[in-house]
Amino acid sequence: MAPGKKLPISLLAAAVALYPGTAFAEEPRKPIYDDIPSESSVSPIPTTPSTPAPAPEPTSTALTTPKAPSSPTPTDILTAQVRQGRLFLYQQSRAAEVAFNDILSRALHVENAFTNTIASLAPSPESGEKLLPGGIYVVVAAMAGSIVARNRGRFLRGTTPLAFGTIAAWSLLPVTMRNVSDLIWEYEKRVPVVADNHLRLREQAEYIWTTGVAHSGMARAQMEEKIGDARKRLEEVVSKGL
Repeated sequence: MAPGKKLPISLLAAAVALYPGTAFAEEPRKPIYDDIPSESSVSPIPTTPSTPAPAPEPTSTALTTPKAPSSPTPTDILTAQVRQGRLFLYQQSRAAEVAFNDILSRALHVENAFTNTIASLAPSPESGEKLLPGGIYVVVAAMAGSIVARNRGRFLRGTTPLAFGTIAAWSLLPVTMRNVSDLIWEYEKRVPVVADNHLRLREQAEYIWTTGVAHSGMARAQMEEKIGDARKRLEEVVSKGL
């Protein structure tokens, strides 16, 4: 073989001999376990900074809510008037109900007070006083007074039955009349003028009664004295005549 041809062949053989080494040197070394990838073989994913999402723009209230009308409609006016009428009727009915309840409670209070007052006038069982026969006797006495004064004047015809009835009541029903007088006095104390006049009349009546009793006692004593003197004279005349 010629020397000029040997040089290219040697260069080609050298290139072939050196090529695998160079190729193996450039390849990366694989791990022992092919299933587990190495950290170097996995390239990190580049992270980009998270930017906040833009906030939604506030929608205009003019677009979401309808505008109120400038003037009320006839329906609104009618609704307001109906509402006012219903409130007025409710207030009036409530006031009438309250007034009726007040009147009813007052009537019940008056009834209870009247029944309690009448029950308080009755005599106690310990007194032994009975209203049925005593009341009948009082009515009979008042009728007798009206019969006695039927031919008299109007004043006597009005006062005589009352006087006869009052005297009979104080004689037959003393406990009941005392309760009645105490009740009348309680009502009279609410009016000072009437109470003063009652006390004055009572004092005068007591004075007249005591004076009348004293005068009647004196008149009785004088009469007994005169009767005694007349009896003595009569006895003397009879004794002389005999």
